[in-house]
Amino acid sequence: MNHSLRAFRHPNFRMFFAGQSVSLIGTWIHTMAMSWMVYRLSGSAFMLGLAGFASMAPIFFFAPLGGLLADRFNRQKLLIVTQCLAGIHAFVMAGLAYADLLNAWHVIALAGVIGMIQAADTPLRQTFLPELVPAREDLPSAVAFGAFMQQAGRLIGPTIAGLLLAKWSEAACFLVNGVSKIAVIAAVAIMTLPVRPQSARRRMGSALSEGVRYAWQTVPVRILLPTLAAVSFLIAPYQSLMPIFAAEIYHGGAQTLGWLMGAAGLGGATSVVLLASRKDVRGLARIILIATLTAGLGLIAFSVTRWFWLAMLLMPLIGAGMLAVITGTSTVLQVIIDDEKRGRVMSLYTMSFLGMVPMGSLASGIVADFIGAPATLALFGGACVATGLVYWAKLPQLRTHMRAHYVRLGIIRE
Repeated sequence: MNHSLRAFRHPNFRMFFAGQSVSLIGTWIHTMAMSWMVYRLSGSAFMLGLAGFASMAPIFFFAPLGGLLADRFNRQKLLIVTQCLAGIHAFVMAGLAYADLLNAWHVIALAGVIGMIQAADTPLRQTFLPELVPAREDLPSAVAFGAFMQQAGRLIGPTIAGLLLAKWSEAACFLVNGVSKIAVIAAVAIMTLPVRPQSARRRMGSALSEGVRYAWQTVPVRILLPTLAAVSFLIAPYQSLMPIFAAEIYHGGAQTLGWLMGAAGLGGATSVVLLASRKDVRGLARIILIATLTAGLGLIAFSVTRWFWLAMLLMPLIGAGMLAVITGTSTVLQVIIDDEKRGRVMSLYTMSFLGMVPMGSLASGIVADFIGAPATLALFGGACVATGLVYWAKLPQLRTHMRAHYVRLGIIRE
């Protein structure tokens, strides 16, 4: 089998990939419809930003609880529960939208509800991968294709949402999302997985502090997670400011915005496929460094250019850099951390990745009001380059400790 596709030799991963791909497309259809509905009902850019914040901020605050649940209980059953809740949420929104009972504030409140569901679901999906791919050498492929699913959903979902909104209404988008959840529920339900020993039951506070202490004492985790958090905070906000560039810098409209965002998505998808083709996890520390610097320098260059063709060449670099940091970090963590603490560590990963995005978007919006969008992206890009330089200084220490873990796991010889 092609080396990059080695995760697909595991039947459970094949089923999960198929079902989750359909579900993620539905999620992006739902997200786009919520944003469109808030803007249509309110006409306010502030309300639009608030809706995005409400849907993602709960991940920062509640992901540790989701990780604790993933360590304490059967992950297969928990994933079915979270997907059922997400489906019920979508069907409820479809019914309310069809009956014309929603205003902008209702949608924002419901966005907060789905954010809380995702706070439990996201670290759960991360911890579920090693159960689907028991061969540790195949984990990098599984993690990369997990990230590829996200990028594919981001590219395909909004396109379908646009067609559904033009032909029918937001209710149709919510309904399609609800139906899409059936695919992943069915895939997970029919899997046969080995029984996983459950961790000892401790008080919630004690268990959470144990996970944080383990993450701090594990040097690769202690170095990689702050780097990921900084990159997510500094680079991801370009997405929320991109409509300003499309309209005011390049004098275009929705189509221009679509080209720019699509170019970034294509770069991200390409990077995760290339990561999936790697034979093992060795060398990922260096790739994360290159990706951090690439994303920061790309963002600085994008902020100063006024040539659309150059912007279209820079956007894939930004998207590829950001996704390589995200996927590379996830791959290293999935390989080296102990299974009984996997849920709690991956919940910290989720906080560092998805939890920092709304914080960065909020900060970039405030800064852009004072100094403008181009200067804001230049400032954030420069801070990302500085993050890369700090990481570079810690790289020898990181490599030493990662090597010790790889020897312990038999990935490399003493």
